[in-house]
Amino acid sequence: METKQRSRIWPGRPYPLGATWDGKGANFALFSESATGVELCLFSKSNADKEIERIRFTQRTDLVWHMYLPDILPGQLYGYRVEGPYEPEKGLRHNPNKVLLDPYAKQVGRDIKWDDSLFGYKIGEEDLTFDDRDSAKFAPLGMLVDNAFTWGDDRPPRTPWHRTIIYEAHVKSFTQRMPGIPDKLRGTYAGLASDAAIKYLLDLNVTAIELLPVHHRANDRHLMEKGLSNHWGYNTLAFFAPDTRFAVGNTDAVQQFKMMVRRLHAAGIEVILDVVYNHTAEGNEKGPTLSLRGIDNGSYYRLSPESPRYYMDFTGCGNTPNMRNPRLLQLIMDSLRYWVQEMHVDGFRFDLASTLARELYDVDRLGAFFDIMHQDPLLSQVKLIAEPWDVGPGGYQVGNFPVLWTEWNGEYRDITRQFWAGAGSVAGKFATRLCGSSDLYEHNGRRPYASINFVTCHDGFTLSDLVSYNEKHNEANGEENRDGANNNHSWNCGAEGPTRDGNIRRLRARQQRNFLATLLLSQGVPMLLSGDEIGHSQKGNNNAYCQDNDLTWLNWRPSEESKALLAFVQKLTRIRTEQPVLKRRNFFQGRAIRGSEIQDVSWFDPSGKDMTSEQWNGTVTCIGMRLAGDLMDEVDDQGEPIQGETLLILMNCGPESVDFTLPVTNPEHRWELLVYTADDYAHEPLMEGGQSYKLLDHSLALFRTRPAILPEPLVTPLQAEALRKDMASPNRRKSQVSL
Repeated sequence: METKQRSRIWPGRPYPLGATWDGKGANFALFSESATGVELCLFSKSNADKEIERIRFTQRTDLVWHMYLPDILPGQLYGYRVEGPYEPEKGLRHNPNKVLLDPYAKQVGRDIKWDDSLFGYKIGEEDLTFDDRDSAKFAPLGMLVDNAFTWGDDRPPRTPWHRTIIYEAHVKSFTQRMPGIPDKLRGTYAGLASDAAIKYLLDLNVTAIELLPVHHRANDRHLMEKGLSNHWGYNTLAFFAPDTRFAVGNTDAVQQFKMMVRRLHAAGIEVILDVVYNHTAEGNEKGPTLSLRGIDNGSYYRLSPESPRYYMDFTGCGNTPNMRNPRLLQLIMDSLRYWVQEMHVDGFRFDLASTLARELYDVDRLGAFFDIMHQDPLLSQVKLIAEPWDVGPGGYQVGNFPVLWTEWNGEYRDITRQFWAGAGSVAGKFATRLCGSSDLYEHNGRRPYASINFVTCHDGFTLSDLVSYNEKHNEANGEENRDGANNNHSWNCGAEGPTRDGNIRRLRARQQRNFLATLLLSQGVPMLLSGDEIGHSQKGNNNAYCQDNDLTWLNWRPSEESKALLAFVQKLTRIRTEQPVLKRRNFFQGRAIRGSEIQDVSWFDPSGKDMTSEQWNGTVTCIGMRLAGDLMDEVDDQGEPIQGETLLILMNCGPESVDFTLPVTNPEHRWELLVYTADDYAHEPLMEGGQSYKLLDHSLALFRTRPAILPEPLVTPLQAEALRKDMASPNRRKSQVSL
């Protein structure tokens, strides 16, 4: 196509980057240091395959190419062609035959249609070759959007970290089959915003939903050829655009995402996004030329210093962003600010976050990215969660992220799995994890809530599979079961996979309750994997990233087992909400107060005696933990002392029952059983300290102290006060809001 020159083309401005509509026209700005020329390509709204106009940029300021087009309207599809040297051996991969997606596109108007012309080199030959085929009919295109939206009185819930309960979910997997969601809304942002979904989340007492990636992703060519897809979405194509596959009709994704956030906020639920800035969908030197590679390969990507033809790869996905380049840092920061300012999200979980700290080769936890985040008045105030590892050398950085950051605590996951698998744990290490992991986070001034505790997450076995499989079973992924982690610390309870053996099924149900109870009774921030509360299974697949089907869609058909498990989790989250001692803002000191022998946290062996030094350094399979609710030494937001009930948690991961002597308590108080994973419906009379309690094999029991002379109330005064404060809080608003 010959380049046309419009009669009305204004110089425009170099800021902001991207395509910005102001009500009268649009400013286009694209950074490229190595380009020698840039064209804006416009495509027909009625026929997206048709390129209707090319307009050459004539203005360049501070390495930014810019122009302003008056009269252009939202909905316009566009892309770029970038001219410059094609010298792959020097890291330069410009090819003007390839239409490129704007890195700042706010919505993807046409998705990738895989074709060999999308590659800058000739497929089947070396990447040093040059492909001159035009990709205009196949390349992803940006869409000019109008960001106007009526937010009304929307405001962030700002739930304090110590009161947060996170629910990790995938938009489609969670909503595709949920009862009560209209058929046309299933699998969408609107489905997640439906009354049925919001009621479910509120009944579960979660305060934040952490969504697997919703940035528009590329659906890998090799997966599509196998009849699979990149379901999880960890293959980002556009860092500003919500994925259109979750929008009703695959259109208006921006508006529908905002409507979802507004409704979740109205219910007091925060929205946290799982974001992937550690690599892009363009892959390594054999990948397609879709956006950044063709715009300015060397500025956006970390290239090998010895051979710039190749990419540094700390993620196993082919490339790594060039965190040393200010423009790449700007891209990430602009994207994060956009999602907070324009889309009103409440925080981010950074996938393989160690990669973002690699300014040079080693991980630098004081890198520029963290400095910028800490100084930013907007982003420093939202929830920041790191997945504190990548696959490169020195990438495992649990406990090493700076203040303001919380971390997925892989140490907590591993030791909890090992304990309940029957192997037991070193007492001191296990106790430290249950108490918020002070050894990892206290040294730099962080609090217990720096630890995001989890037993399962999207990546790995579901909870049901964790207790049903010893080995992964990923054959459905088409990689001959080579993918996915091999070391899962799982135990199948006596049979691999589904079984009709009643004893094994009962043990598996008990084990799931053990894990869930441990998670929700630990200090730190608990994160539940969506579906674990109803026993969702992926048939032993621990890497179901490519399964957009029954394997990952939650099965909401209720069985007696799933209903019982859901009720159990709802009970646990309610207890966590009611009990201040489970939501401490400071680490335990393990100290005695005013000469009392009772400490804020105490540990016991089955005899009811304090743990000895030898026991602390040895492996335990049965242990007791007492949390003194009247010795918290913390105050609320009004400066009033916080006091709660004293709790006792007994855990036995061994194969035999244990007679556990309950520790002595106040003579006027008794121990009352709240939760027993071996039989949640068992009713025990009030028990005195010093009495023996039969703790069955593979079980957990939770007690609280209560006055012996009071009749049993339906709601204790403490619970009533906690509920009153919770309902009166501006962070928890009514759930029934209209669309």
